[in-house]
Amino acid sequence: MAAPDIREQVDLIREVFAYAERFRGSTFVFKISNEIIDHPDFPQHARDLALLHKAGIRIVIVAGARKRINEVLNRYGVERHFVDDIRVSAPESMDLIKMAAFDVAHRIMTALSGHKITAVIGNWVRARSRGVLDGTDYGRTGLVDRVTVEAVVRSLEQGHVPIFPCIGHNESGDPFNLSSDELAGTVAASLNARKLFLLNDDPVMGTPEWIIPEGVDVLEDGRIFRMTPAAVRDFISLNPDKPGRIALETAAAACRGGIDRAHILDGRQSGVLLKEIFSNLGVGTMVFADAYERLRPMESSDVPGIMEVMQPLITEGILVERTREELEKKQKDYWVYAMDGVVHGCAALHSWGERSAEIAGVAVDPRYAQLGIGAKLISRLSEKAVEEGYRQLFVLTTRTADWFLSRGFREGSVADLPIERRKDYDAGRNPRVLVRDLGGN
Repeated sequence: MAAPDIREQVDLIREVFAYAERFRGSTFVFKISNEIIDHPDFPQHARDLALLHKAGIRIVIVAGARKRINEVLNRYGVERHFVDDIRVSAPESMDLIKMAAFDVAHRIMTALSGHKITAVIGNWVRARSRGVLDGTDYGRTGLVDRVTVEAVVRSLEQGHVPIFPCIGHNESGDPFNLSSDELAGTVAASLNARKLFLLNDDPVMGTPEWIIPEGVDVLEDGRIFRMTPAAVRDFISLNPDKPGRIALETAAAACRGGIDRAHILDGRQSGVLLKEIFSNLGVGTMVFADAYERLRPMESSDVPGIMEVMQPLITEGILVERTREELEKKQKDYWVYAMDGVVHGCAALHSWGERSAEIAGVAVDPRYAQLGIGAKLISRLSEKAVEEGYRQLFVLTTRTADWFLSRGFREGSVADLPIERRKDYDAGRNPRVLVRDLGGN
């Protein structure tokens, strides 16, 4: 196996272990649509859920049952009626709806039991009537009133996997048919879950099928990578009739309700859960409420990560080697790009007096270069240089001149360097000098 392939596999293994440690003890809520439970790959999903459970992650599952409810109602000749994609549930059909919902939940429980996982189907939801809206009486279609958190937590602490059917009861014991999407978001918020996953049978969202507004990140392969709840509003307004709209609305509502991240996945793809959880780029679309990506000053704990990101560039001769001691000594000069606490890029702004500063040590993990990390670092350090009153930036480079020239730098010479920096100029390495004027007085 070639050395780059070995390194890529080792990096992946390290990433998996880092995430496994970070998420141990966390609660993840999974809404699984009926179509995915019927899919040939569902046994693999059950196996992956069992692996997550055994790794110390608290698993909670909400079972979507629309397809099964339709099948049961059709079998007994009961007419189906929807308004704005919401089922109107006649009181006389609730026994059939309950039967279908619990049947789907039981299928999940059975699949997990095959991996020696104890799952529990519970009545943990208090519901209320949706009532009459715009003249439509929704009958026994309800809204989530509250989740009996204490009972669910006890089940989790006993090592069980709670499974929520899409049924709730009011204080009088009357059953109500609930939206599994709304239920999943409410359960996640009530349990203070770390993440919410929505496994549906819709294709992965991407271009050119979707119109992309500002604030939505798209990867090179066209996949819509992530967006904020605010961006979701714009996104849906531009794509009102696309499949996946409800999942996006659910994800955005969950994030506004306190969930850090909600992940929308095409459950017809085998292994999507593990790929989404144990890698930064994932395989689906994420809605995030916290600072998922951020540029920040370097911290002492970042040094190992910075050295790891720099090493391939040092080996290629693109960067000058730096020791741990040198990085720690210059800590105040460095900024990093971190995702989930893992460093994927760095750069430094060194002062050389004479109102001149040097950008140095620019390194980005190549797996994440498509996110524009390098450009973001240069932009932030340029802003910082202006804030601190520098009039000129310069960079010394042997292999990346074109990249810097495309970002506002121009060709310079050793004579353009501050006097003290000229003394340290490595003529043997013969780097090109690039300069960028910042203006000012």
